[in-house]
This record gives sequence, structure tokens and C-alpha cells, in this order.
Amino acid sequence: MTEIPSDVRELATRLFEMARNGDDTLVQYIDNGVSPDLSNEDGNSLLMLAAYSGHENLVGALAERGADVDKQNNRRQTPLAGAVFKKYGAVVDRLVAAGADPHAGAPSAVETARYFQLTEMLDRLGVEG
Repeated sequence: MTEIPSDVRELATRLFEMARNGDDTLVQYIDNGVSPDLSNEDGNSLLMLAAYSGHENLVGALAERGADVDKQNNRRQTPLAGAVFKKYGAVVDRLVAAGADPHAGAPSAVETARYFQLTEMLDRLGVEG
């Protein structure tokens, strides 16, 4: 296995922090060649981190740039299920509009909403309780 150079590791760490913090500078990196599906060692993509942190505008920008809205992490969680769990309605709306599958992953966004009795989230997902 090839060792990742320290400068590349540092850049990747900064990119993941930008996603967590909702820093729109991340979009410039994507526009200049960084993969919108870049994932960390846990399989969490930039989109997953932005969605789980509630950054609807960054979620929209990443989806517009081709980020896989159904990309699962190593635990089979999707960005949509994470946003449902955190009750980030605007993020859920953005992901659904971008074509996210409410039945993808385990547990899926629908299963998460049903388990926690999140009726509003089920409505946003377009499914019945």
C-alpha cells in the first residue's frame, strides 16, 4: 500500500472540515478538479458530512456538481438518512430534489423516519407513516 504524502493528507483533512463547517470554498476545489465524491476512511463523502452537519446550500452545490446523493458510507448510511435523523428538513428537501432514494441504505431514510416517528420527515420524503 502506498503512503499518502503529508501535503495531500492535510488537504483532504481541510476539505472534509470545509464540508462539516459548510465552507463554500469547498465548491471552488470541486470546480477545480477535486472529486465531489471524495470520501474519508469511514466512507463518509463530502456530501454526507455537509448533509449530516445541516449545510443545505453546500449540499445543493455538491449535488449540482455530480456528487452521488445515494453514496453510502462504510456503515451503509446515506446522506438522506443522516439528514432525516438530524431533522434537517431543508437538507432533506435538497437531497430529494436532487434525486436521493429514500429507500437506499440501511437503515434507509424512510426506516429512520419511521423508527423515530418523524412524521414531518416522512412527509418530506413523500411517503406515508
